[in-house]
Amino acid sequence: MPQIPLHYVDVRTFCYATEDEKRVEQALRTFLPEEFEIDRVESEGHYGDRILVLSARVEAADDVRHVLSRLADLEELDAVLAELDDRVTENTELFLRLDKQAAFEDEVRLGDGITFRAKVEAYPAKKERAVENAREVLERLRDDD
Repeated sequence: MPQIPLHYVDVRTFCYATEDEKRVEQALRTFLPEEFEIDRVESEGHYGDRILVLSARVEAADDVRHVLSRLADLEELDAVLAELDDRVTENTELFLRLDKQAAFEDEVRLGDGITFRAKVEAYPAKKERAVENAREVLERLRDDD
């Protein structure tokens, strides 16, 4: 994949007190390059329960390509393309929600548990231009697969 019109990709998930932290980290790592650093922030739920926020920001072009190569496995890619107007914000960010349980099993599906946010390059920084660039990236992923 040549030029990547993304400034960065953020992936984030929560590890609740009832979940195994290693398994949740493994699910998040499904989308990250090997040995990529994951940030951990402890928080507290409404009832005082511990919530661990696991997140990573991927900025280097090769690392972004790795994350995108994982998205190429997304069976719902055509549905995402059809919904791009709703998935790209006025701030030129592309949002996806990915299935945390599927990711733990090394599968890539839309669902709940992992938030994927990509800052799409757009000059000028307008939603319409960002949608075009996001469409180009995702179509390239689909067609190269």
